Amino acid sequence: MFRLLAAAAAVVTLAVPALAQEADTPEPRVWESRGQVTVAGERIRYAVTAGETFLRDSDGNPTASIFSTSYIADGTSDPRTRPVAFVFNGGPGSASLWLHMGVFGPQRLVLPDAGDDGAAPFDLVENAYSILDVADLVFVDPVGTGWSRALGDNEGSDFWGVDEDGESLAQFIRIWLSENQRWNSPKYLLGESYGTLRIGSLLNQLEGGYTDVAINGVALISTVLDFRFDDTSNGNDIGYVGLMPGYAATAWYHGKVDRSAWNDDIEAFLAAAREFAIEDYMPALMRGVSLDPTREAEVIARLSDFTGLSESFLDRANMRVSLQRFMRELRRDEGLSVGRLDSRYTGVEVDGIGDTPETDPSFYGIDASFTASMLDYFTRTLGVDITEYYSTIGGVSGWNWDVGSSGANNYINVAPWIARAMRQNSDLEVLVQQGYYDLATPFFAAELMFNQPGFVQDRVHFRYYEAGHMMYIHQPSLETMTDDVRALITD
Repeated sequence: MFRLLAAAAAVVTLAVPALAQEADTPEPRVWESRGQVTVAGERIRYAVTAGETFLRDSDGNPTASIFSTSYIADGTSDPRTRPVAFVFNGGPGSASLWLHMGVFGPQRLVLPDAGDDGAAPFDLVENAYSILDVADLVFVDPVGTGWSRALGDNEGSDFWGVDEDGESLAQFIRIWLSENQRWNSPKYLLGESYGTLRIGSLLNQLEGGYTDVAINGVALISTVLDFRFDDTSNGNDIGYVGLMPGYAATAWYHGKVDRSAWNDDIEAFLAAAREFAIEDYMPALMRGVSLDPTREAEVIARLSDFTGLSESFLDRANMRVSLQRFMRELRRDEGLSVGRLDSRYTGVEVDGIGDTPETDPSFYGIDASFTASMLDYFTRTLGVDITEYYSTIGGVSGWNWDVGSSGANNYINVAPWIARAMRQNSDLEVLVQQGYYDLATPFFAAELMFNQPGFVQDRVHFRYYEAGHMMYIHQPSLETMTDDVRALITD
């Protein structure tokens, strides 16, 4: 059984889904309840609607069921004064439980920082860091995640792609705004990881062409918009540049660099790592085999100082260290690998000579707790009576990476859609939230991407946290990141 610590009260008032006359054509299942939570000293009472929304084709036939959970605070008479935030995770193929139970929802899972979550029971607490004080919240699970699914003769693959996913989520948002009479409310999109790429696709769907849904602001949590800047496929040297300051941050955390040389100041250290990446490392990679041997030795020595990897290893790797190799090499002599999502985590490696880690220790360190807490909350607190399989992550396959009308490309890039939306919508603010120890969506790769022409720079706001991909499992970062999102909505 879970330990519920000061859990927010919620009373289920409706848990009976209506069924159509034909047994094979069910109506959407919906459960309504109420709850309350204290945020910033204010007791907030709210209504909860957890259930299905049917997407439909041009003939009105259901094509898919989107499961979402909406929290609407009491006391708002004028929708124009109450923002609404649509929240989703990434994957692609991940349900929204991570942001739901980890940071923004009225109840929160408590985890040991950078430690394995073990097995149940896990602790849930009333979430004093929820942003329900400044915005109503709609947590959305795309098709193939959570309990969302294709309907009728449609297949999940019809919705699995950059454009397909954006189209279905845009339709859901329009339906939700109509059903809840919230078209004139300020609107925000909060997405993590692939969810940030989804935001780019959604802005294309909602604001591209003939605009019908203008967005006030977006929070890009662990950003990936242009894959060039962290992909180290053969021939793409810019990917090594995007990763390198993240390697440096990781080496700093694990004590593999000389902190005293930087007065134990990580900000100064990472500023120097950024400078080295652009001014020295990238030109050296671009020169390739024509690089002067003396200069090559100088760059390798500096690269070793920043990344904690030996000069001989960097020399044998031609200064090009893929993410998997870095994860395995940094603490090889101790029989450990470091995490991809959060490089503060370590995993024990049985094979002392392997090129790649057994798995990502920063994922198996948290996965069981989130799934268990989400389903316990749905069933026992919100009264959601569903026994079908709940897909936390990994329920989609064969993702269509073709973007827009450009056809297939090796490096997906939705950044131009965000840049265009900023140019055509003067109210659109972009918050970019990056963890220093996130090697899946590195902070410097995001910086390089936003340095490209087209963005309205004074409306792009970077914020950094001494944590990883899911920075909210680190208590100080949780507090800061929620304040940053609250400022995005209220300022």
